[in-house]
Amino acid sequence: MDFERHLSHAARAMHASAIRKAGDVGLAVRDVISLAPGYPDPSLFAWDEIRDIARSILSGADPTVLQYGATRGYKPLIDALPELLNHRGITATPDEIIITTGSQQALDLCARVFIDAGDTALVELPAYTGAMTSFWNAQGHLVGVQQDAAGIDIADLDRVVLRERGAGRRVAFVYVVPNFQNPSGLLMTLGRRAELLAWASARDVLIIEDDPYGALYFDDVAKEGETRPLKADDREGRVVYLSSFSKTVAPGFRVAWITAAPALVARLEIAKQSADLCTSSIDQRFVYEIWRQGVLESRLSGLRAAYQRKRTVLEEALRRELGRHVTWPEPKGGFFLWASFGGGIDTDALLTRAIAHGVVFVPGSAFYVEPHHLNRARLSFSAPPPAQIEAAAVRLAAAVREEPEVRGRSGQEPPAGLAAPRTALESRPPE
Repeated sequence: MDFERHLSHAARAMHASAIRKAGDVGLAVRDVISLAPGYPDPSLFAWDEIRDIARSILSGADPTVLQYGATRGYKPLIDALPELLNHRGITATPDEIIITTGSQQALDLCARVFIDAGDTALVELPAYTGAMTSFWNAQGHLVGVQQDAAGIDIADLDRVVLRERGAGRRVAFVYVVPNFQNPSGLLMTLGRRAELLAWASARDVLIIEDDPYGALYFDDVAKEGETRPLKADDREGRVVYLSSFSKTVAPGFRVAWITAAPALVARLEIAKQSADLCTSSIDQRFVYEIWRQGVLESRLSGLRAAYQRKRTVLEEALRRELGRHVTWPEPKGGFFLWASFGGGIDTDALLTRAIAHGVVFVPGSAFYVEPHHLNRARLSFSAPPPAQIEAAAVRLAAAVREEPEVRGRSGQEPPAGLAAPRTALESRPPE
């Protein structure tokens, strides 16, 4: 049977997640260390506290625990979120909040509510693949905007918007991840955030701000104040703010949220009604209790310290094993290191060799809106224990040394000092 002819045009054009594909390799190949998916470290989950909360929630005293819930979300959680948001500098009321089934649903709802087929969605270069997939699958026209060391390039953003509007295309929004951007790890400066807000107001553009990592700053190189969301200084309701409990509590609880103007939340709620009716009631209750009992707040400093240590382990291992063959911008928080390899290495090709050596990563080409064959890769240090991170660097270095571009035509080892080209998003690691 020819199933293809029964598909819609939208289904035929759908994009799959490159990160999920790379993650599947990690599951399918024996003895492989995965630096691909941005998974939290399961050893850092609050297992004991969650077990105690489970006993209470599943006691049977409240029969609504396993029942359908409101589309907008579990009311005690919605009522609690303004306090969490206030700690981030955001003033919000419950009617400005909707709970979603993970941040990925939040992105999908934004795509369906704000994008008409053919509309332009602006994303950073590079950009998070999950967002790109949602916008593509809503039949959006994705256009990339350059970043520099301070964040999204406002001059390039303005050129792109004027060009797209001049071509007769409606600009739906600009999507940004200001805190420890996925994949680059970049922390947008406070000055650039102010510039972006002012520019969006002048050009009348909506901002989708995705903030899954803001609480996970590394205090050896960043301060909490540097992670202040754009939404905190939004005076027009122009910013649609997305955040999640996946990175700080556990991704198995599929609980995230959107904070936006009430008129937009009302539309997002209608879109969610046709998607899943409601986010899991039991998941929301777990997350609410974890917040109410102070478990989340008490564990954040430990999470930051653990991920900071893992970042340091990866950086030191890369310096030791690959030296000048790789550069990266210093991760100031989050889960990712954005590596750039020297010698003309194409990381799509390198991935095949790396898998043979027992390590997997996400090639840089996955994070661009147009086909790119380039020398960058996203290395996630969040999930593996430190010993595996070190082993992964050894395996990756072995794969790099086998690359023809590195060995040279004669099969000899490359000369010392071979380095990747530097850009605004790359810096030489300390020796």
